Amino acid sequence: MMSISRRLHRRNGERGTSIVELTLLLPVLVSLFLGTWFIGYSAYRYSELEQAVRSGSRYASHGVYITSNPTAYTSAVQNATVYGDPAGGTTPVVPNLTPAMVRVNLLPAAGTPLAVAVSISGYKVWGPFGNPIFLGGKPRVELPFMGYYVPF
Repeated sequence: MMSISRRLHRRNGERGTSIVELTLLLPVLVSLFLGTWFIGYSAYRYSELEQAVRSGSRYASHGVYITSNPTAYTSAVQNATVYGDPAGGTTPVVPNLTPAMVRVNLLPAAGTPLAVAVSISGYKVWGPFGNPIFLGGKPRVELPFMGYYVPF
């Protein structure tokens, strides 16, 4: 049988191992948590951008395109994508999204448009340590043009 003093001595020899284990594992656990959070946050922002682009492309496919004033059509589609209203607004539906980031392409570029493509370019999702992810030309939606074409 082990004496009481021997048990206490063994127990005192193991003191501090928990704090050493915590010190070694805490950075790994924090990075796993932040990585998981960032992936989820990025997916959430991307789904918001997809919804905005779908809304803008639906508006663009049913809009009125006048060849004498193509910038009015483009700015209305950009505003519909960013603010949810072709007339514009003050609060974007996705934070940090601006009309300059919305690309509107009529296909073909000359003549009667058959399709319209709306995409986001230059949008950044900021990470927990300030490292951004650029989404390139994504999301992108292309729909057939079913609006009015006025060749002036």
